[in-house]
Order: sequence, then C-alpha cells, then structure tokens
Amino acid sequence: MKGGTLIREARKRAGLTQRRLAQVLGTSQSVVARWEAGAQEPSLATVARAVRAAGFDLHVSIAEPDDGHRRLIADALALPPAVRLARLVDLLHAQEALHAAVRK
Repeated sequence: MKGGTLIREARKRAGLTQRRLAQVLGTSQSVVARWEAGAQEPSLATVARAVRAAGFDLHVSIAEPDDGHRRLIADALALPPAVRLARLVDLLHAQEALHAAVRK
C-alpha cells in the first residue's frame, strides 16, 4: 500500500479535510493532495507523522510473502458475482450465529 493511500485512509477515518491535516502537519493542502493522489511519495516518517496527526498509530511489520492469499483472491474473482455474494451472505449468517451463541 502506498503512503498516500495510508494518509488518505487515516484522514478520512478521522473526519479531517486535507486542509485541516495540512495545518496540523505544518504543510499545505496541495502537498497533502499530491501525497494522496500518488503524485508525490511521502517518506515513511512523514506517513507515520500524518497518520498520528489524524489520531491513529501506524504499525509496520516485515513478513514472508503469502502467495496463498493471491491464489484465494484469484479463485474468488473467477467466480460469478452472484456466487461470491451468496458465499458472503452465508459467511455473515454463520458469524451472526456464532455471535449469538457466544452471547448466550
């Protein structure tokens, strides 16, 4: 995920405008817009500072690649949309049943 995408996500979750985030960071709205649009890539330190300014923490980890996720995604996308939706509904119903059982 790109740094600008992380900044935009944190800003939107916090309900901030680009202008307000820029003010908190001591920069201009146009700089925040360039980060979010991918026209300018912020450093990792800048991303962490922007995410923190929006009221969140950024956690980064290094992990072995998991090609299994790519396969699962490709397999799911190969299914017709109606089948994917039906599976999602089934999953939601199963989760609701599990939550209901735990609440008892």
